[in-house]
Amino acid sequence: MALAPIPKVVLGSIAFAIFWILAVFPAVPFLPIGRTAGSLLGAMLMVIFRVISPDEAYAAIDLPILGLLFGTMVVSVYLERADMFKYIGKLLSWKSKGPKDLLCRICLISALSSAFFTNDTSCVVLTEFVLKIAKQHNLPPQPFLLALASSANIGSSATPIGNPQNLVIAVQSKISFGEFLLGIVPAMLIGVVVNALILIAMYWKLLSVHKDIEDPTAEVAAEEEVNSHKFSPATMSHYSSALNSQELNGYLVEPCSIQNSPQVHNPRNRLISSDGEIDRFHVGSTTDSARNSTASKEGTNNDLASQTKEETSPTKTVVEVDRTTEGHDLISSEGKEYLSAEWKRRLWKSCVYMITLGMLIAMLLGLNLSWTAISAALALIVLDFKDAGPPLEKVSYSLLIFFCGMFITVNGFNKTGIPSALWEMMEPYSRVDRSSGIAILSLVILVLSNLASNVPTVLLLGARVAASAAAISQEDQKRAWLILAWVSTTAGNLSLLGSAANLIVCEQARRAPNLSYTLTFWSHLKFGLPSTIIVTAIGLTLIR
Repeated sequence: MALAPIPKVVLGSIAFAIFWILAVFPAVPFLPIGRTAGSLLGAMLMVIFRVISPDEAYAAIDLPILGLLFGTMVVSVYLERADMFKYIGKLLSWKSKGPKDLLCRICLISALSSAFFTNDTSCVVLTEFVLKIAKQHNLPPQPFLLALASSANIGSSATPIGNPQNLVIAVQSKISFGEFLLGIVPAMLIGVVVNALILIAMYWKLLSVHKDIEDPTAEVAAEEEVNSHKFSPATMSHYSSALNSQELNGYLVEPCSIQNSPQVHNPRNRLISSDGEIDRFHVGSTTDSARNSTASKEGTNNDLASQTKEETSPTKTVVEVDRTTEGHDLISSEGKEYLSAEWKRRLWKSCVYMITLGMLIAMLLGLNLSWTAISAALALIVLDFKDAGPPLEKVSYSLLIFFCGMFITVNGFNKTGIPSALWEMMEPYSRVDRSSGIAILSLVILVLSNLASNVPTVLLLGARVAASAAAISQEDQKRAWLILAWVSTTAGNLSLLGSAANLIVCEQARRAPNLSYTLTFWSHLKFGLPSTIIVTAIGLTLIR
């Protein structure tokens, strides 16, 4: 494709440069408007500069990708409400055998959860949990935070729903969920293992230090803090909170213990007690007055005798037993209501897991990815049988808007002819039918993913790389798409700015209450550079 007229090339490049600067550095001093607004600004400038027409801008928005992204985000919200990520987090500390075992668990769990729930979601919900585990075992957080972020990126490469760039590749390439999974999962698994080994080798001394337990109560408190950790500030509005064993025991006491216990607090019992106190006060007052009159004393004695007889009468005893029984029935009914709510919540959680599993099976069977995800999201909303406003408010609409602006901006930049001209220079040396071509193509993807971010890189190179590989064979075309997915994802581990998951872990760790830790750019680069090169190279030999 030839270059467009010079004014169009210049103006389109300016619009794309503004988009790129705000996407990579969202808080620049001269225009701190953020990524989403920067994306819209770039799209608007493409239309204002007449690089593309308004109709072409609307047509550039890829609705299937947006639908798939929206559906997976809604499913993730309901999985979070169903405590899925809480259970995943508890696996980190379950029968841990030391720092190295803990680091390997973080790598594995982070990778697997990211493959099916996106890397960003996994990092959001697991970062604080990892910090608490490190605090409990008196370990430095840095290797564990690096393990979480890097393994989340590597693991997300295995499925079309693992990260945004894979969503784009899956929709554009029309590769089925099963083919995508089988093509990359060997590289992903080996990559996670190699990444864990690199971390262990780099932090061997830190991970070999065993703490001396001086205060057992401190360790117990830390463990309770980890077990009680909640990943989301949102509460379940349609069900009561889960009951712990003490609450259940309080409501399910045996009838005999309620009747015999003197500490049962019931309004009727309090009334009886108050009456007794009034009678005793009355007795005291009549006794004092008896000191001045013998007749009054005799009358008072008669009153005392009758009162004693009344208190010990069978009728009053029966009334007290009846009132205690009524209090027990009231408490038992409340306990049954709590049990009913708890069973309803368990049934609801089971249904959420089954619908999510059904969504994954449908994708594996080759059903349309976007409509499958949207259908699963709507099924969860209907199953909730409540106002869908609160769950839908947790969907990242700013990310959806960012994608819309990015589609328009990248399409406008393609109209300038610059990406095509650059690819024509590189294409003869980047063919996927030889090792040198794969190495050069991977290097180009690696550099662009860290300069222009991975999703714009996929949008710029995807169709061109696929067309070049299609001229060789159909199998090479699929392999080219998978190479693009693998390299653009693992490239995110190179630097702190290479992936949104890295930034999420860094920011979550910095803002964690009482657990704050700052992961610096250079500390990440020291690990990310060798890990990215080694893991990417090994994975390329396993992609089929």
